[in-house]
Amino acid sequence: MEISQLLKGVLDLAVLAVLRGEDGYGYDVLRRLRVAGLQEVGDASVYGTLRRLYKAGLLTSYVVPSEEGPHRKYYSLNEPGRRRLEESGQTWRTFATTMNSLLGEAA
Repeated sequence: MEISQLLKGVLDLAVLAVLRGEDGYGYDVLRRLRVAGLQEVGDASVYGTLRRLYKAGLLTSYVVPSEEGPHRKYYSLNEPGRRRLEESGQTWRTFATTMNSLLGEAA
C-alpha cells in the first residue's frame, strides 16, 4: 500500500493536529509533519490543505512581518477547527482499531 494514498485521507487531520498546540506557517507545518514521521508529505499538499482548511472556517490566519525575507502567514486552530480535530480524531481511532483487529493485532 502506498503511503501517498493514505496521506490523502488523513492530511487534514494531521495538519489540524500539528496546529493544536502551536500556530505555524506553511513551511513550519510541513517540517513538523515530517519530524513526526510523515516524510512523504509534499509541500504543495500541505500548502493546499492549509488554504482549504482556512476557507472552510477551521483555521484563522495572521501575518507576521519578517526582516529577513517575505512576511509569514501563520495559521491557528479556531474553535470549529478544534471540534473537527476531535471528531476526526475519534473517527481515526475507531478506524485504526478496526484495521488492527482485522490484521490480528492488539489495538
